[in-house]
Amino acid sequence: MMRSLWTAASGMIGQQFNIDTISNNLSNVNTTGFKLNRPDFEDLLYQTTRTAGTPATERTLVPVGVQVGHGVKVAATQKIYTQGSLQNTGNISDIAIEGEGFFRVLTYDGTFAYTRDGAFKIDSNGQVVNSNGFRLMPEVILPEGFIRDSFAISQDGRMTVKIPGLDDPIDIGQMELYRFVNPSGLQAVGGNLLKVTNASGDPIGGQPGFDGMGKTIHKFLEMSNVEIVKEMVNMIVAQRAYEFNSKAVQTSDNMLGIAAGLKR
Repeated sequence: MMRSLWTAASGMIGQQFNIDTISNNLSNVNTTGFKLNRPDFEDLLYQTTRTAGTPATERTLVPVGVQVGHGVKVAATQKIYTQGSLQNTGNISDIAIEGEGFFRVLTYDGTFAYTRDGAFKIDSNGQVVNSNGFRLMPEVILPEGFIRDSFAISQDGRMTVKIPGLDDPIDIGQMELYRFVNPSGLQAVGGNLLKVTNASGDPIGGQPGFDGMGKTIHKFLEMSNVEIVKEMVNMIVAQRAYEFNSKAVQTSDNMLGIAAGLKR
């Protein structure tokens, strides 16, 4: 069987994965805090029929070898953590991160997860939670009867609120952000959440605005960093590459047909 059939098939499979990744990026263009995924590819094994540098004569060496590749495979997918645009929402529980860092939330199973999605809510107990009810950590509980519009968060994560009967706002908590040596090593688990892995390294906590941490911007949300025009161009390139590989399959099939018809 012709080697080119399997080589071209691996190219079609690779471009299908590329389209899958691009489709996921485009589907999350309005997802708060979403970071686009990029697939990385690498070539497969090579069949070597002559090795470069082997002796040709007593005094000469073969300058170049003879190798033929066997196609392509997906090497990795990684999230690109460029800053998304900030949108002013005016909502008192919305928080955006300008710069490096993640929010930490406590999930139902008692483990921590990390997110750039700052679309938080205030539940019936006065706790700051995400859309799935996971509590923001360190835990923040607003006092009973607080004046809603007085809730404020500074760029260094200091939270204050006013309560009836007091002229000055009171401190209710200090936000912390977390960063990683290799944020691309975090595992996406859905729900805009990421989990720690051995590749990401341990979380490094700190106060917003200090020690390399980003700033917290109150009443703003960070939008997805997906650029639609670039993704559409990538889709066109992937579609054409898929088509080229399909043509290679058809050409290999035609060549086999010619070989099969040599003897009639």
